[in-house]
Amino acid sequence: MGFIEEIPGTRPITPPAPHPDRKGVAVVGLHEGRTLLVALNRCSAAYAVAGCDLDDGKISAVRSELPHLYYTNDYDALLERNDVDIVAIYTPDALHSEQIVRAFDAGKDVICTKPLVNSIDHARRILEAGRRTGRKLLVGQSTRFFEPFARQRRALEGGEFGGLDGIEMVDAHYIHRMDWFYRKSPWAVSDTDWVFLGMSHPIDLVCWYLRPIGEVHAYSARSKLGRHQGLEGSDIYCVNLIADDGRIGRAMGHYGCHELPSARNCIENMIYGSDGTSLAQYHDMKYTHTAGPDDAMTEITEDHLYAGRHYYFNSEVHGMHYGEFANYAEAFALSLIERTACSPDLEEGAEVFCVMEAARQSARSGKPVAIAPLRERVGLEP
Repeated sequence: MGFIEEIPGTRPITPPAPHPDRKGVAVVGLHEGRTLLVALNRCSAAYAVAGCDLDDGKISAVRSELPHLYYTNDYDALLERNDVDIVAIYTPDALHSEQIVRAFDAGKDVICTKPLVNSIDHARRILEAGRRTGRKLLVGQSTRFFEPFARQRRALEGGEFGGLDGIEMVDAHYIHRMDWFYRKSPWAVSDTDWVFLGMSHPIDLVCWYLRPIGEVHAYSARSKLGRHQGLEGSDIYCVNLIADDGRIGRAMGHYGCHELPSARNCIENMIYGSDGTSLAQYHDMKYTHTAGPDDAMTEITEDHLYAGRHYYFNSEVHGMHYGEFANYAEAFALSLIERTACSPDLEEGAEVFCVMEAARQSARSGKPVAIAPLRERVGLEP
């Protein structure tokens, strides 16, 4: 028998006191990036400075909410500002590498939304630029910074369920109907593949726990919705992964389906450990796990919604990414101030790209694809 447990809130509702060395953040791409500009009021170590977009209408909309910021259509003008320490990039995927390299060369550190890149050439280019300039990058893998997934990670790092070394299998999925995404991002039809879009969530979750991945074997298909949109690639994926140490995982996605029944969440990460199991869910803020000795195992569901609704969703509506974006901006800014590591960084982001690219190749060929040759091509260590 399970029971529901409401966890006392730990997230601030009022803005925290500013860190004395806080970092100024400029956002490029004000559709999704607007969320970060608004959410930075939750941060101590990072604050909003500027916004950049080619669309004057998007600039006007954000300016009406945040009139005190600097706005421009000119990326170079943004990079010249001394009050910009971090450039946060939320533009179409094919633009990421060029914008990252220019930010690095201008002496800025970078947050880049996932996927970091969607081509081998782009992955190699940003790795070279990061190493040449010494600038830091954080991949905006928002799921890692959502409370149930962060809670799951803390539990495993603390030794629960056998700890990180006791993980035997990881099963992650992201299921979502994407009519709305095609309307806001028409480039998704022809300029990329859903293995780099929606699948960036579950593939990253599996890599987070099982990396380095040695090989993937993937299958894909195109949904009715995808065919109707004229999609050139696939929008249904099942990716089997095996780590270098022999542990296995699965990442699954469907982006043309009808919405799920309430029994399932659009993003879930199930971890099977040697001494127990755990499940993190989005957008429900639930973390479910087993507890107790083997002969008296109990299922516990922690419900973080009561404490975290305002912080994570900004309203009573379950949507957007306010809390996750604030969490990763704060973590990255603190890592820069304290000169500590912050994950997923540039190298890890390039590694996850290699796994996504291997899944894309495998789905097209019907054969397993090894990761090592892709790592070599982008310039990662063997």
